[in-house]
Amino acid sequence: MKPPILLTCRIPSASLARLDEACEVERLEGPVPPAVLADRVRGKHALICVLTDEIGRAVIDAGAGLRIVANIAVGYNNIDVAHARARGIVVTNTPDVLTEATAEFTWGLILAAARRIAEGERLLRRGAWKGWALDFLLGMELRGKQLGVVGMGRIGRAVAAKAPAFDMRVVFAEQGGDAAPSIEQASRLSLDELLVSSDVVTLHVPLTQATRHLIDRRALARMKRTAVLVNTSRGPVVDEDALVWALGERLIAGAALDVYEREPEIHPGLLEFEHVVLAPHIASATRETRTAMAGLAVENVLRVLDGQAPLTPVV
Repeated sequence: MKPPILLTCRIPSASLARLDEACEVERLEGPVPPAVLADRVRGKHALICVLTDEIGRAVIDAGAGLRIVANIAVGYNNIDVAHARARGIVVTNTPDVLTEATAEFTWGLILAAARRIAEGERLLRRGAWKGWALDFLLGMELRGKQLGVVGMGRIGRAVAAKAPAFDMRVVFAEQGGDAAPSIEQASRLSLDELLVSSDVVTLHVPLTQATRHLIDRRALARMKRTAVLVNTSRGPVVDEDALVWALGERLIAGAALDVYEREPEIHPGLLEFEHVVLAPHIASATRETRTAMAGLAVENVLRVLDGQAPLTPVV
């Protein structure tokens, strides 16, 4: 008899076919409320979920037969990992396969904010462009500027590695014991020193109690008035009320966000500013990457159900 599993999202057909061949798959399409998850996970041996699924104690306890929770994401703040471990349940994520896609997208946001690309496109679309002018939509040139990377994990290092292409110097602040980067001439600073001196501040930390609202009023007030803040990590790393305040007071030059505190809700204050670039949480959204993420989650499930060790356990 095939082991029963629960899948909370659509995945590419090749990965789904692998699951169907080996397992009895019940499919849901999110967002799935915790009460529904708790009901449908009963009797299942595996749960494949995404970052919008809240896998708390109630869901874990309801899944008495669960052997693995496979999260299709790098972050796993949506899962009570400690409780899952206490119940003998393996938790996995999907690191590495989305590193380059997210790093590429981060640079897209940096360029869009520094050179006011999104602002210019919106102006064109509403028919407000009056023609070329010497002082029109002046942005910030990246050459010779300082990139401050907060969090030197896989993605932070990949972002930093691309900085020489723009002739930017790199500094970084470690958060949570990150490994030192193998980037030539990258200097380690305290977070405060990084904020004070950087022209672009880009966030690449996991969401933990220590990083929630890491960027608050005090942090924003420390930044250069010409600086740009970029966030492709997790929304609650930035205090959005504080960010709206800082933007309104012109304490920073702009921001570019792919993640938000209360997704899919967007802070209404952010929508008021032309010098803010807003993306709908798509940093890893390439066909290649999302296919690889789903494939890795499926591989982890099949290995655990077959009595083998998963490829990417959360440690």
